[in-house]
Amino acid sequence: MSRSSVLDGKAGANVMLLRGADLVPAPWKNGGGVTREIAAGSAASAPSDGFAWRASLADIAQGGPFSCFAGIDRTLVLIEGAALQLDEARAGGQEPRATHTLERALDIARFAGESAIDARIAAGPVRVFNLMVRREAARGALEVWREASRRSLHAQTVLLHAVQRRVEVRVAGEGFIALAPGDTLRVDAEQAVDLETRGAGALLAVTLDIAQA
Repeated sequence: MSRSSVLDGKAGANVMLLRGADLVPAPWKNGGGVTREIAAGSAASAPSDGFAWRASLADIAQGGPFSCFAGIDRTLVLIEGAALQLDEARAGGQEPRATHTLERALDIARFAGESAIDARIAAGPVRVFNLMVRREAARGALEVWREASRRSLHAQTVLLHAVQRRVEVRVAGEGFIALAPGDTLRVDAEQAVDLETRGAGALLAVTLDIAQA
């Protein structure tokens, strides 16, 4: 993965540009898709073989059940594809308790990782942004930024993932950084960080904090 520091520590933040073209694909064991990890965080309270939070892109090639991730809150955002429907089954295999329908790009579904989820795709493969946060180890939130703006965010880690079209981001008053669709800007900070965005593209803005031991 290509990482380039674009802001020194004087502003209290470290910025890394993560290019989408450099993400490494990892096929699913069931053959139903491919995952490309963007970034992940660890914590002492997370299992030794696990993560506190993880952000990735997933290409879903066919419908079927999702893997169980107990203790993890999941957020999916539709990036590309016709539509994705997630049926959240009742205990004992009864009729679906809830249906999450992602019909258009940037539609969002949130659900518990231990829920029994069965995915259906309308027409051909879909790509989703996948955020996983372990409840006992971290806190995370995701918003969609559709317009140019100036904002201040206070989180240990901020991920700004570009979708649809090119967008530029300025961190703490430094120069603008251009993001193509699929690129992510990671900002690790000890204090609130001022962000300015411009361009026709949209951003998925993720804030993440590791829980204190």
